[in-house]
Amino acid sequence: MSQPDFDFFRSGFPALKEKVYLSICDKMILHDAVRENIDVFLDKLAMASANRVDHEEKVCSARARFARLMGVDAATVAAVKNVSDGINSVAWAVPMAEGDNVVVTAEAEHPNNVYPWLRVGKRGVEVRIVPAKPTGEIDVTAMIAAIDKRTRIVSCASVTFAPGHRTDIARLGEACRKRDVFLLVDGVQSAGILAHELVDENIDGFATSTSKGLLGLYGFGFLYVSSRWIERLEPAYLSRPAVSMDTEDHSSMGGFDYVLQPDSRRFELGSYNLAGAYAADKSLELLLGLGKKVIEKRVLELAALLHDGLSSLDLSPAVPRQGARQSHIITVGALDAGGHGFSTDPHITQISARLAEDDVIHTVRRGQLRFAVHAYNNVSDIEQVLSCVKTAIA
Repeated sequence: MSQPDFDFFRSGFPALKEKVYLSICDKMILHDAVRENIDVFLDKLAMASANRVDHEEKVCSARARFARLMGVDAATVAAVKNVSDGINSVAWAVPMAEGDNVVVTAEAEHPNNVYPWLRVGKRGVEVRIVPAKPTGEIDVTAMIAAIDKRTRIVSCASVTFAPGHRTDIARLGEACRKRDVFLLVDGVQSAGILAHELVDENIDGFATSTSKGLLGLYGFGFLYVSSRWIERLEPAYLSRPAVSMDTEDHSSMGGFDYVLQPDSRRFELGSYNLAGAYAADKSLELLLGLGKKVIEKRVLELAALLHDGLSSLDLSPAVPRQGARQSHIITVGALDAGGHGFSTDPHITQISARLAEDDVIHTVRRGQLRFAVHAYNNVSDIEQVLSCVKTAIA
C-alpha cells in the first residue's frame, strides 16, 4: 500500500504558503481542488447549463462519501444545513411526553448544543444539566448516573470546543443502548480529523457541519441516524424530499396520505445547498484518499509534539498528551479566564498578539489559547509556533 502524500495534500492549500494555520477548530481553509469543484457548479449556473439530476447526484455522492468516512450505510445519512439543524431535527423527532427528560451538559458544550434542549424544555420535558469536570471535560460517569426510565435523549460533543477533551462516546453510548435512550453527538470538532466508526461507538445520531474538519463550506452538513431508530422518528418539519413517492419529480404532489422516506432522507428539507454539496463531495474524496486512521495518527502525533513543546516552556496544556482523552486540540491558560476571543491573563494576551503578528492563525476560547491541527499541518508548523511563543514570553 502506498503511503499518503501529506506534502502533496498540503500543497493544495494556498493559505499555507503564507500562514501557519492551526485553527481548524474555528473554521476550514479551502483546498484548490475543492474551490475548483465549487467553480464547476457556479459555471453551470452562469452558463444556464445547470441540471437538477446532476446536482442531486452530487448530493448523493457527498452523502455516500461521508457515510464511508463514518463507517455507516449511506441510507442512514441526511444532508442538512449544519450541526444546529441536525440537533434540532432530532430534538423534535424523538417521541417525548411531559415528564420525560433529556441529559446534557452545559459548561463544556457549545451553546448550539444547549439552547435546543432549553427550547424542548418549554414543552414540559425536564432538561437535566450535568456539570462538567473542573478540567472542562464532559463527565461521562455523571451523565450515565443521570439517566433513568424517563430519559429519552442524551446529547454531548465528541470533542469539546474548549479545552478540547475527547469524550468517551462508546462508553456513554453503551449505557444509552442498554436503556433504549437516543445518544446524539455533536461531531463537528472531530469529523474529518479523528477516526469514527459510528456503529461501534453506539451512536444513534451524529450531526456535523462541513465548515471545519471536513474542509467544506458553511451552510452544509450531515445528520446520521441509526437504522434502529429511524422508523420511530417523526420530523417536525416536512417538504417534498422527505416524502417517499414513486416519482422523482419534486413538483409532483402524491396525495394527502403521505409516507415518509424510509431512511434519513426524511430529515431533508427543500432545495439543497448545492455549492456546499459540490465542495463536500471533493473534500471528502481528498480525506478518504488519505485515510481516516492515517489522518488521526498524524494529527495526534503533531498535537503531542506541540504539547511537549509548550510544556517545555512552562505552559501546561489542558488536554492530556496521550490516552483516550487526547484530541487534535491543544489549549493553554486558565479555563474561563476570559471569553470568546479574549483572555484576562496578560500572558495569554501577549502570546496571542505575537502569534497574530507572525501570521500564526489560532483562536482564544473560554480565555484559553487554542490550537488545532489537521492533516495539512507538519512539523515545521509546530516548530514555528513554539519559536513564536518562546519569543513572546522571553
